[in-house]
Amino acid sequence: MQTEYLRMADTEAQSRYPRPLRQKELDLLEFVLPADRSGYREYRDLLKRLVVLSQGRRGKGNLVLGFANDIADITSPLAPVVAYGMVETTRDMFSITVREYVGKQIDVEIVSTTGEEVSDHFEEKRRWTYSSWAPGDASPATGGAVREVTITGDLVLAIAWEDRRLWVHDGRTGMNLPIPITNFYNELMLHKNIRDPKIALVPGLFFDNLSTYADFELRAAFVAYNKLMRKVELVAQEAVVAERGMKAWFHQLLRRRRA
Repeated sequence: MQTEYLRMADTEAQSRYPRPLRQKELDLLEFVLPADRSGYREYRDLLKRLVVLSQGRRGKGNLVLGFANDIADITSPLAPVVAYGMVETTRDMFSITVREYVGKQIDVEIVSTTGEEVSDHFEEKRRWTYSSWAPGDASPATGGAVREVTITGDLVLAIAWEDRRLWVHDGRTGMNLPIPITNFYNELMLHKNIRDPKIALVPGLFFDNLSTYADFELRAAFVAYNKLMRKVELVAQEAVVAERGMKAWFHQLLRRRRA
């Protein structure tokens, strides 16, 4: 009986799709996609052409956007996050997440901390998004310091200790792409040849031990991570940016002798 009720409820919910984005949804999504940055502007332009195909696999607040004649994909692995922000109100907080455009669809989330639907009207206290960050800025979330590690002239690895988050800033597109800590930390441990499971298997230690990692180690870890989980284009400069420390000093010494 309960199974039949849930099936009927699900069928009724899906009958509301496809539908256009509601104005409140569009406003919040555009907030985390700044128009003055070319990479995010492409996503804003897409939003004008897409409709809500279905509720996503995460339930309330999770939407799958696509073209009106398409069928929502809710079985493939979730795409990487390209934009994230928060809105704090007098009654609640809710997050806005936009994932990568894959298969002509975009998975987005507008999720309240209480699990309720975001109301059309609310008294806002503040809002922030990592999409607005630029090198030299403090963290948009906490106002805390951000450590910056230059990967190339256009790419900067940003690490916010207070937030316990890291992202890569692509100066060519203006986008700030979040980096999940686990895979990045694995590459850092491999680079440093740390095998102690009490350290190597605890990604949360990354932020606690951040001051012990040199820039060249973080740079090399990112280059290795980016080969596995491509976030940005790194072509000819990959070998160059990974070469630091004593190895770089030794190669520089050889060049001087040859000169």
